[in-house]
Amino acid sequence: MKYAPVLCAVFCILCSVSKAQWLETTIQLPDSSEPIALCYNPTDNKVYSANCNGGNVTVLDGATNGVLATVTAGSYLYALCYNPQNNRVYCANGESNNVTVIDGVTDSVIATVTVEVQPNAFCYNPQDNKVYCANIGSANVTVIDGATDSVIITVTAGANPCALCYNHQNNKVYCANYNSHTVTVIDGATDSVLATVPTWLYPYALCYNPQNNKVYCANSGNDNVTVIDGATNSVVATITVGYAPYALCYNPENNKVYSGNASWPSGSVTVIDGATDSVLATVTAGDIPRALCYNPENNKVYCANWYYDSVVTVIDGESNQVLRTISVGDAPVAFCHNPVQNRVYVANEYGNSISVLRDSMSGIEESLKPQAAGSRPAATVVRGLPSGAVAFDAMGRRVVSAKPGVYFVRAEPSAVSREPSAVIVRKVIIQR
Repeated sequence: MKYAPVLCAVFCILCSVSKAQWLETTIQLPDSSEPIALCYNPTDNKVYSANCNGGNVTVLDGATNGVLATVTAGSYLYALCYNPQNNRVYCANGESNNVTVIDGVTDSVIATVTVEVQPNAFCYNPQDNKVYCANIGSANVTVIDGATDSVIITVTAGANPCALCYNHQNNKVYCANYNSHTVTVIDGATDSVLATVPTWLYPYALCYNPQNNKVYCANSGNDNVTVIDGATNSVVATITVGYAPYALCYNPENNKVYSGNASWPSGSVTVIDGATDSVLATVTAGDIPRALCYNPENNKVYCANWYYDSVVTVIDGESNQVLRTISVGDAPVAFCHNPVQNRVYVANEYGNSISVLRDSMSGIEESLKPQAAGSRPAATVVRGLPSGAVAFDAMGRRVVSAKPGVYFVRAEPSAVSREPSAVIVRKVIIQR
């Protein structure tokens, strides 16, 4: 027993290390690049940065953080999206009114798709291999075939569509219409409008809760979040949050939704219970939170504080406590997560740089901690994707090649009906 204090001390140190996050490096881009969007390519372990003012996309090696390529795109880049079925990256060019399609292997441009006015947001439909592009200047959504990179149809939405999200359980796409104060619900199979759901003023962000099949819409003009039932398209709750909510993200480990509220001089993140739609906590953040990112490896939420502070707030997904605040470049505005090296990339719009945040451990050990009585069952740890199953990441995107990380798994959809034959059945942690 005389060794117990030493063992306890070692255990405490290891626990502290497992929660450590730090600024690993800063990747400097050319002056006036203004990176504004990021996305991750899990097939080739690459990170893509859309440089708004530079008119190009920087491709980073996820293992080394080195620059692999600079791909010329259109004018005033605004959004990125990854297609895992065809290993392609889509870049919305706001002033060119088109979408640049980049091959994920060669990082070369393979197509330029003409869309409507000012494309500014994407989402991907894995069941039908389609890319949806919201055109904020023309009140519609362009649907692009992921296999041929051709336009299938243009769907009429509300005024100034600015955000999209996908519901894989019902194969629906949701479009937030900023100046119509509505959400347009689109059938993912037929691309017809199923419903127009009223929200509050200036809906700006969307996210999907797969455990309870709900869509959350942040209304920046009314300081609240509208909750939409994914099956019925009806409003089931309105949740008061902080001033001017501009960002949302979902935590599948604890079934929580986070709202980044862009108040100044001190912003906040509202933590919402995904089951009851009640507010669990309000976490103090920095100046004007503009983006949120969930790290499934260690159950943490990252908040980019865009204005004066230029910092990222790291929040523990279990306790809702701030773990630390990390200084990054000027005006952090977007995130993406690399699960292989457990890195979070931060686009610093006015700093013309990308900050790379590193976590010290993979987080699998944390996921195996004993659970309290009455809590949800623990995740299943496996070494590969089960046969006949489909995996989705924490954002609800289908994963073709499941690398080490945390996923949700359900039965493969019917090839004939294209409807899911089962809802999510369990969460898995895939190890090497």
